[in-house]
Amino acid sequence: MTQSDYRSLHVPEGLAGERVDSAIAQMFGLSRTRAADLISRGLVQVDGAEVSKSERVLPGGLLEVTIPVESDPLEVVPETVEGIGIIHDDDSIVVIDKPVGVAVHPSPGWSGPTVVGHLAGAGFRIATSGASERQGIVQRLDVGTSGVMVICKSEHAYSVLKNAFRHRTVDKTYHAVVQGHPDPLEGTIDAPIARHPGADYKFAVLDGGRASVTHYETLEAHRFASLLEVHLETGRTHQIRVHMSALKHPCVGDLTYGADPTLAKRFDVTRQWLHAVKLGFEHPDSGEYVSYESAYPVELARSLDAIRDSH
Repeated sequence: MTQSDYRSLHVPEGLAGERVDSAIAQMFGLSRTRAADLISRGLVQVDGAEVSKSERVLPGGLLEVTIPVESDPLEVVPETVEGIGIIHDDDSIVVIDKPVGVAVHPSPGWSGPTVVGHLAGAGFRIATSGASERQGIVQRLDVGTSGVMVICKSEHAYSVLKNAFRHRTVDKTYHAVVQGHPDPLEGTIDAPIARHPGADYKFAVLDGGRASVTHYETLEAHRFASLLEVHLETGRTHQIRVHMSALKHPCVGDLTYGADPTLAKRFDVTRQWLHAVKLGFEHPDSGEYVSYESAYPVELARSLDAIRDSH
């Protein structure tokens, strides 16, 4: 429930004849734009009656304003999230199995569940390194991508693993089901990625973008689609999705990057068929190489079986 701040003041002589929006701005320390918005939402009254922003105020009139208290979009809200699995937990790291539909951390425009919110709600103490909304986070998975990821609990672990990801010594393995059959069946995509010039929620292969390298290998080739194993050298936002789309073999179900909606519907794929299956790195405390895996979610396994059975 949205909280509100109610305020009321009598109009002073010095503001007699001012427009309501101007009077609000001066009396309550708001911008004219914010004042006009409150008026349009019916949150302003003068002497008990709603007004338009262009009406003039009289001295002594009672100006009442209800100001909604806007929540911080980057605030971490402790909230346990159904479906997040704990694969490994020790004093330095926690490795989770992230379900689809969960963001790693809060961001503007996202009001759904987050990994950091879940960990806070479940009582995990996470490293304080990093921006406040993503403390302890050294890697990310898209909201629409499921699978294994690591979060740091100690400052030492954060420093070591942040460095490992930066120097590309972490083994990141994904499985993707893509439309058609990539040619060659095994290869490397070395193509820079930047934000899409026509849509800021998308990315694209563009000259001048950030260096991005994806290695892929075909595990299974079926009539309509192929199951690939993908290893990332770099970790750009939407990297696998963008690179496979650039090859004209988008992930099945990835309508944002050109997937065929008819094919997705046929095999009941409701999001991009992409899953982080394995993560390997040197443990920040022991230095021992450790590896963690995540099985396919039920819905992805079911759709892959349907693709396998198609003729």
